[in-house]
Amino acid sequence: MLPFSLSCEISALLSEKTGKKLSINKTVPLSGGSINDAYLLETTAGKFFMKYNRASIYPGMFEQEARGLALLHNAGVIRIPQVVDHGDTGTHTFIILEYLDSAGRKHDFWEDFGRNLAALHRHTADQFGLDHDNYIGSLKQYNDQYVRWIDFFREQRLQVQIELAIESGLLPSQIKQAFEQLFKRLEDIFPEEPPSLIHGDLWSGNYMVDEKGEACIIDPAVYYGFREMDIGMSRLFGVFGSEFYDAYNEAWPMEPGWRERVEICNLYPLMVHVNLFGTGYLGSVESILSRF
Repeated sequence: MLPFSLSCEISALLSEKTGKKLSINKTVPLSGGSINDAYLLETTAGKFFMKYNRASIYPGMFEQEARGLALLHNAGVIRIPQVVDHGDTGTHTFIILEYLDSAGRKHDFWEDFGRNLAALHRHTADQFGLDHDNYIGSLKQYNDQYVRWIDFFREQRLQVQIELAIESGLLPSQIKQAFEQLFKRLEDIFPEEPPSLIHGDLWSGNYMVDEKGEACIIDPAVYYGFREMDIGMSRLFGVFGSEFYDAYNEAWPMEPGWRERVEICNLYPLMVHVNLFGTGYLGSVESILSRF
């Protein structure tokens, strides 16, 4: 149940946003909030989705999520939940989004999703990274900008996670050495492409089917990166439909060797999982490194 003070704050905020007096009739806890509490708010002005946490935890998370959702929304090519507001009451931080009803997938769901993701990736920038840091899960994601992808990937993605794992005593020396060998080969592994606007955490739990049966992406870890990072993540924890990859490649063909290359891309989310959940993911890291 929402804390009373937070409920009052949200009622006042939504009243201001909608321009009419609003009251919350019912709050329904939702699964999938993971590190935050998630609720459906049933109000006199309709339904809203809300996440909240104590203000002392994950500072800036919801502000950065709102900025990421806005970047993706402004691209105008794929459904993104609209941000109603986010804020800090002093004791809690929160984000409120439009509530999306869900339906069954339309018949060309995967093809449409793949084409739309390719269109999103065509939104580019001058440098890899972003003008602010954000989060991936509950870990800070650093986005200092670099001209070359391999430098950004090495320094802002892999090296940060390697150092964190070493500090926690999670990374054996042989895996650290294998990463060092991989770093010498990055220039030969990745083709040169412009920085693409990517979701950044595109696994099967971070898309949903909206009321039209179309894909909507949620919970981003946005930055301008190498586009195959999204493709790799989509194959890490439950592969998307094969039609998704065919349609993506038809809309914007990936360079030859992408199936092997996305394994290198997935070293980043795998190392994030090592640092969040422990050494159970090290076997996958070691297996990828041994092949390269």
